[in-house]
Amino acid sequence: MWLTGLPASGKKVLASVLATRLFKDGIEVYTLDSVKIRGSLSSDLGFSRNDRRENIRRAAELAAIMARSGLVVIAAFIAPYAEDRARARSVAENFHEIFLDMPLELCEARDKDDRYTRARKGYVSNFTGISAPYEVPDNPEVTLSLQEIDSGSACDILVEYVKKHFVNFT
Repeated sequence: MWLTGLPASGKKVLASVLATRLFKDGIEVYTLDSVKIRGSLSSDLGFSRNDRRENIRRAAELAAIMARSGLVVIAAFIAPYAEDRARARSVAENFHEIFLDMPLELCEARDKDDRYTRARKGYVSNFTGISAPYEVPDNPEVTLSLQEIDSGSACDILVEYVKKHFVNFT
């Protein structure tokens, strides 16, 4: 499951809550978080277009390897470019794009780290939604509007989705 959306749209929180719920239900799950990947596997990359492309490629390859081992993998990445998400989809046998639809102004209001403010002042370059684009997915498997539902309700939707599309509960 590839969670995508603007910075501060709720990807990491939802991924964490979802992973906990699935684990409690006996489903083997692992969360790939962009911060962890950037701090390890992609620590040599910046935020240029090519570096973003490579970061998503590495994350997608790792997610696909883990999924082939039987895990439900929840990848929480901005992944701002449709082309990169399409490439990620092509590596995985069972790729599901989950778009967290959150307006820019609400993401800015939720941003506890003031990244949007720093980006607007020019202190952060190539910041998605401000000085770098975010290409909204055309046909995600699931779109969640988190301004309309809370993370608990979103999690309920995704738990049912996982049980239907990933795990055989007969």
